[in-house]
Parts: sequence; C-alpha cells; structure tokens
Amino acid sequence: MTQRRVSRPISDTELIYSPDTYVRSVPYDALARLRRSTPVVWVEERPVDDWPAGPGFWAVLRHADVRHVLRNPQLFSSHLGATQIRDAEDLDYVRRMMLNMDPPEHSRLRRLLTKAFTPRAVARLAAGIERRARALVDAVAEKGEADFAKEIAADLPLFTLADVFGIPESDRWLMFDWSNRVIGYQDAEYSVSSVFDASEATDMARRAIALRPSGPVNPRSRAGMPDLYAYAHELGEYKRRHPGDDVMTALMHHVDDEDGTVAVEEFENLFWLFAVAGNETVRNGLPGGMYALLRNPAELARLRADRSLIEGAVEEMLRWWTPVMNFRRTATADTVVGNVPVRKGEKVVVWFSSANRDEEVFDRPSRFDVGRAGNDHVTFGHGPHFCLGAHLARLQMRAMFTAVLDRLDDIEPDGEPMRLRSNFQNGIKRLPIRWKPIGSAAGDDLP
Repeated sequence: MTQRRVSRPISDTELIYSPDTYVRSVPYDALARLRRSTPVVWVEERPVDDWPAGPGFWAVLRHADVRHVLRNPQLFSSHLGATQIRDAEDLDYVRRMMLNMDPPEHSRLRRLLTKAFTPRAVARLAAGIERRARALVDAVAEKGEADFAKEIAADLPLFTLADVFGIPESDRWLMFDWSNRVIGYQDAEYSVSSVFDASEATDMARRAIALRPSGPVNPRSRAGMPDLYAYAHELGEYKRRHPGDDVMTALMHHVDDEDGTVAVEEFENLFWLFAVAGNETVRNGLPGGMYALLRNPAELARLRADRSLIEGAVEEMLRWWTPVMNFRRTATADTVVGNVPVRKGEKVVVWFSSANRDEEVFDRPSRFDVGRAGNDHVTFGHGPHFCLGAHLARLQMRAMFTAVLDRLDDIEPDGEPMRLRSNFQNGIKRLPIRWKPIGSAAGDDLP
C-alpha cells in the first residue's frame, strides 16, 4: 500500500524568512498576522541553499518599534554583526563599510560624504537625471512595448551613479552586474550575472573584469568581488591625480580639520555601498512603482489627470512597494523591544515591509493611494543611518514617472512580472508592458 506524503504546514515566521516566498509575492498577510499577535517575534534561521542554519533572530514588525531600534545605535549596533540577517563570513571586511559602522566612525564618514554633495553638484545631478529619464522613455516610446524593468528603469540609476562617481558611461553596466551578484545572491540568475560588455569599455574596466571569479563565490566577501575593488581602487587613485566635476572628486580632495580626509580604502568601500545599495533601491523602486500603477489603474488615471500628485505618488510607491525589506542590528546589552526581552548579542531585524503597512500608522495600508497624506514610511530608514541617497532616489523616481506620463498612454501589462528570489530586496527582474505613444521625443539623445 502506497503511503501518502503529508506536507507540513508552513508557519508565518517560515514564510517571511524563506526567499522562495518572495518569488511569488511579499507575504503581507503573514506579516499582518504576526504584527497583530506577536509584533516582536522569534524567527528560526533554517538552512537556505548553501547557507547553514543560524542562531535565529527577533523580527521587529511594528512601525514604532522599528523606529525605536533604528534611532538607538548604542543599544542596537550595525557594527557588531553587520546589517544582513546572515552572519558574515568575513566580518572584519564587512565592518569597514559605512553601512556597518556605528557612531563615531559612521558619523565621520557621513559628514565627509554630505559635504561632498555640494548644492552645485546636486543641481548638476538633478538636471542630468531629468534629461536621462526623458531620453530613456523617448528611446522606447514609439515601440509600444518594452520590459520596463530592464529596458527603461535599470539604466537611470546606473547613469546617475556614473555621474556621482565620474565613471565613464561605457563602464556603467559593471554596476548592474555587481548589484545583481551581491543583492541577488539567492537568485540563480542574478548570482552569476555577467551582462556587462567590455568591447567598448575603458582599459580600467577591462583590467577589473579580468579578475572576475569564474566559479561560485560568496559575493558578500572581499574575495568574492575582486573586480569591484580593483576598479574602485584604480578610480580612487585616478580621482586623486585628475580631479573632475563630480561628487567623488570632491570627496577625495576634501580636507577637514575635524574629520580628516578619505583614504583610498575608505573610498573603495564607499564605492561598493553606492554601486550596490545606491543602485538597487531605485532600480527596484521604479518597476515597483510601475507595478503599483498597473495594479491600480484608477490611481494611474488620477495621477495622469493631476500631475501635482507626483511627489506624493512617489512616496506612496516607496511605501507600498518597499524595495529594501529588512535590516539587521545586534543588541549591545539586555534590553526590551515592544515589551519583549532581548538578550545581549541577539540579532534584531527590523522589517520595513511590515512597518510600512502598520495599521496603527497608515489608514487602509494595503491600498495604493497616490494622494495619501502624512506618509511617514520608513523605506529610507530612520535615525543616524537614514539613507544618504534618499534625495537622489526621489529625484529619479519623480523624473522617470513624469517622463512616462508625458510619453506613454494606456499603459497595461504585457505579460507576467518576474520577481527576484530574495528575502532582502523586493525586486522585479522583468516587467513587460505595452502602451500607446503620446507626442514626439523631446530631442534629448542618450550618449
């Protein structure tokens, strides 16, 4: 007699942790159930792919508790165990990144970087962002169909980061591969990303790509990204010798009595942060915003009829989609979060995709509302680690959706989206759409 195999029920904590869940969708129902019953809940770290089981962590799901953790680095450290759920294999290396620092080291680098984003530099970047967004949409408008994620959205953050760093535009898709490999390490396609074409690249890029590992490696270690670090080192040294009109030149040449100067090694780690994290939030926020509009055609029509809603609509896209879903801290002492005792050394993971749908903060949080007022989302974090690139991310999203509304009408899906397999980034790899073109190109050609 054949025995029937009975599937074991999957708990809500397993659902929110498993990267396989996110190939289908973010488990908002499970997050809501947990938020109502156990808003600070213990999650087991089961083995995932080649990663062994971990010690487990506290998932913090309510908006108020998330903000509490993020604004108290003396109790919840970014440095002790870094900011990813999984314990880092090369913790000493990871700790040298600004993302994984605590004050005062973090404060010093942040001040230096803030000073490099001068009003003149930001104004130049803003003008370039608007021009690029128009040109990217104009380039496909007459086709009537495209993959919004790959053919339209992906290039805007790459162009923007190339402007920030003064990177030759021929090299910009290196950042696409680097982001894929680091952020998409749980995804079979992105973990071996090799889209960059070196045929028209600089010699600097060719020297770097020659170092790219050929086999499977851990991309979240320095040894796993030799091409990124080789490129960053050479670029940093070049900026020292040949200053340009870009933010990173200003950073490399800034001398401050209080904070000193940025060493080339620090530049390498800042380059990693911007090239990966600075790319991914916008690259996933743009198709996430388009997906929100496609799922809510009445809100798309409302936005098209009233362009004054664009700024609020972008904030709602960032809340409703939430590109970065969580970040980890480590408790530095015995403490309490949401009435739950947390022991020194335990992992505390704030869940942005839950906090951004907290019923205590947002009215009808699952509804996408381009006119939502008082949108206090935590997509860019909170406290000392609030995202330095938030202003540029918002500029890019406003510019892109303005260009889309100007040139594309009757936008609708042209197939199923393909989601990223990741429990960290809420990503869309493919988003086919079709439309009717409006008007004619504005005359800005892509270089």
